[in-house]
Amino acid sequence: MSQSFFYERSSSDSSKLSTSTLNTAMDSAALDASLYTVKAVFILDNDGNRLLSKYYDTELYPSMKEQKNFEKNVFNKTHKADNEIAFLEGMTIVYKSSIDLFFYVVGSAQENELMLMAVLNCLFESLNQILRKNVEKRCLLDNMDGAFLVVDEIIDGGVILESDPQQVVEKVNYRTDDNPLSEHSVAQVLQTAKEQIKWSILK
Repeated sequence: MSQSFFYERSSSDSSKLSTSTLNTAMDSAALDASLYTVKAVFILDNDGNRLLSKYYDTELYPSMKEQKNFEKNVFNKTHKADNEIAFLEGMTIVYKSSIDLFFYVVGSAQENELMLMAVLNCLFESLNQILRKNVEKRCLLDNMDGAFLVVDEIIDGGVILESDPQQVVEKVNYRTDDNPLSEHSVAQVLQTAKEQIKWSILK
């Protein structure tokens, strides 16, 4: 038998409670939001073509076409620039290049650039070790499973998990020793291949 409960409080109590609850909720929301530092990570070749990408904010660029257009715009603005930071479409973007690769980490306009740069450096240095200092397109394509694992060890859903390259490499090596090519990484590689084929058809 269900029971109904009714609690009556004065308007002043209600106001105090509402304000207190609202402040707590806002503080909690701000804390939660602050954890989601990274909006996207992607690696392009020297023609601006996508090799690896992960978007953590599904509302940012929900479709493949929008993501590709954003990446092209970012590449066009940065591939000849000497800077390490760019601001585009309301995003803060940190980047670096190596031979025929361009590495990008994207955050909101209000994001701490040093945090994003820490992620970028960790990504690059981790891949540098995984690829045995051959950070170029051919080696990356030959080790895409390891590259996806590196990204997953650094970022989870936009939250930074690790910024120490040595820790990342140790975890990746442990995972690959246990399972040379995990189902998760296989799925990611296949998805990337499908995306590349789909985009080629759409061009």
